[in-house]
Amino acid sequence: MPESSKELKAGGAKPLYWAISLALAGVLLYFSLRGIEWGRVWQILGSAQLGEIGLCCLLVTLALYLRAVRWRILLRAEGRISIPAAFWATSAGYFGNNFLPARAGELVRTMMVSERAKLSRMYVLTTALSERMVDAIALVVISSCVLLLIPSKPQWLGHAAKPFAVLGFGGVLAIIVLPLLAPVWDRLLRKMPLPHGIKERLGHLVHQVLLGIRAFHHPGRLFGFLGLTLVVWLLDTITTVIGAQSLRLDISMPIAFLLITGLGLGSALPSTPGYVGVYQFVAVSVLTPFGFRKDDSIAFILLFQAIQYVVITAWGLMAFWHARGARTAGLATDEGG
Repeated sequence: MPESSKELKAGGAKPLYWAISLALAGVLLYFSLRGIEWGRVWQILGSAQLGEIGLCCLLVTLALYLRAVRWRILLRAEGRISIPAAFWATSAGYFGNNFLPARAGELVRTMMVSERAKLSRMYVLTTALSERMVDAIALVVISSCVLLLIPSKPQWLGHAAKPFAVLGFGGVLAIIVLPLLAPVWDRLLRKMPLPHGIKERLGHLVHQVLLGIRAFHHPGRLFGFLGLTLVVWLLDTITTVIGAQSLRLDISMPIAFLLITGLGLGSALPSTPGYVGVYQFVAVSVLTPFGFRKDDSIAFILLFQAIQYVVITAWGLMAFWHARGARTAGLATDEGG
């Protein structure tokens, strides 16, 4: 396909994505904010305890660091990369997700790590996307267990438990089976009526994707990754509970985990940067059935988003500054050589 055609298609996809994202955000905000008493919302936010907010910021930073360590486990299956390099790339990626549409931050961190560790961009991107998929699976499975254990829960949440568990099982099965079918993909590719050059490029692409998924097939990497996944989501849940306490709201650990699950899965929807609209709708949908007022739910999610933005923005900007300094140092070394 000519480059001009590709550019036209890419250019046409962006307005469509923005149109869908803005429309969805508008609809979700309408239903989330309808009937809100904004005076009460600002009153709740004004009573926030700074000490507990500061603790939340520290926990968000720790969770970000552990996410980088966890991603590094997958990356080390094919190359060497330091924990600081993985952390700076992760920080830049999350910063990108907060300010760019369509989770473009995944591409940001992919390029940073690929350049630093000399790894294939497709391999690095596959590990990043696989990491997200395993996150979704973990959230779905654990939230299903939480829903089954909560004695009194909204009917719609109870009905959601079993389908969530089935989806989680399907994701696990895909990670297990897809790399094992590598010979099948090769045979199918060879039989395709395509020019030899295109077949080679597609074959390399498929190989890198399967390598990224196969990183989970090593027992040590798998258990290390899953262990850190549990710790990361536990930290996010504790951060939610402490953040709510700073507003004098009593969100229990099970409810906090359901909220984190909803936010995590909701972030996969087409959304504006920062998930405006999606997060508000999830907070109201999850918290109000447990007796929280819409005003309380909106006040909490605004604080939650503000904490995430402040922490991620601070680390993200430092990551770009660090990358610029490393690139400048590299150029100076090359010129001196």
